[in-house]
Amino acid sequence: MTETTDLGDDPTLLIVDDDHSFVQRLARAMEKRGFETDTAETIEEAIGKVDRSPPAYAVVDMRLGDGNGLDVVDRLRRARPDARSVVLTGYGNIATAVTAVKLGAMDYLSKPADADDVFAALTRSPDDRALPPDNPMSADRVRWEHIQRIYELCDRNVSETARRLNMHRRTLQRILAKRAPR
Repeated sequence: MTETTDLGDDPTLLIVDDDHSFVQRLARAMEKRGFETDTAETIEEAIGKVDRSPPAYAVVDMRLGDGNGLDVVDRLRRARPDARSVVLTGYGNIATAVTAVKLGAMDYLSKPADADDVFAALTRSPDDRALPPDNPMSADRVRWEHIQRIYELCDRNVSETARRLNMHRRTLQRILAKRAPR
């Protein structure tokens, strides 16, 4: 499927993910849609490429072996303020989504996201809003997201987070150790 969306004068796209086969598949799919792709599998490699020649578009995985993909998003925003980036993650929560957008990401997609989802996020007009989810979060998930948000705001300090949430520190540690509810 080839899209016919105007990518502007500079269709360069940097894809950053440590899953080599995923990177290659996504790069091929994005090339079919008109992008000139480049790839990186580490934060260090991606930041080097951004510093040498900042791309117009970027797709960045949140968690990589050598650090946090948000560092790449932030570096790209500083190097090229008009760049459009999308963050992909298998560990999605509201706190990190908010952080990603504050650092300059246009969108935040949970894995597995396909090439159509990524393309739509990269080319969506800033005025367009994403469609509401078909399956909204449960009350347990909303509670978990709130706890994660406060935890991030407290710089991942368990004692401070527990104090602010008015809960016992050990109870908070048990909640943080569990997987996110559906």
